[in-house]
Amino acid sequence: MSEHVFWIVSRGSGIAALLLSSAAVALGLMMSGRLAKVHAKDLRPLHETLSLATIAALVLHAGALLGDGYLSPSLADITVPFVFVYEPLWTGIGIVAGWLLVVLGLSFYLRARIGVARWRRLHRFTALAWVMAIGHSLGAGTDADRWWFLAACALVILPTLGLLSSVLFANSHAAHTASRGPSPRIAP
Repeated sequence: MSEHVFWIVSRGSGIAALLLSSAAVALGLMMSGRLAKVHAKDLRPLHETLSLATIAALVLHAGALLGDGYLSPSLADITVPFVFVYEPLWTGIGIVAGWLLVVLGLSFYLRARIGVARWRRLHRFTALAWVMAIGHSLGAGTDADRWWFLAACALVILPTLGLLSSVLFANSHAAHTASRGPSPRIAP
């Protein structure tokens, strides 16, 4: 076995986590923003599958680093934000993003206990965690300067950012309209 296998597995699963989470966030935004042509209930199994695959890739991404002989991180280095000496800011942001994605993704299974309305409000933070993961990938990723990595990211990140922007704009427009009250009626 190559001495770099753990590093390669971590890189590959990190890239997979970013691509999978981008697809999951895009699908979630389409479901929440009523942008999909099909009903949200029809997209939910795919969204759930992408979310669980993201979590599995994140666990593999962090776990594989434990076997890396060059960095030799401890369990705390890969689980506690801002402890690891390798790119501490970007690695710390990645750890926070990873924990948020795991917790918010698994919270789906607790939404009845949390309350559906509260769960929906909490679940909106998934987009923030995803943006943080992009920062981690570009700031600490060893492939962040490779054209193929940037092209793959652009294919999934740019459309998802467009969806996020449209949902945020629609929500802020609706909030602004609601705060102004009803439109005045002009008598004929």
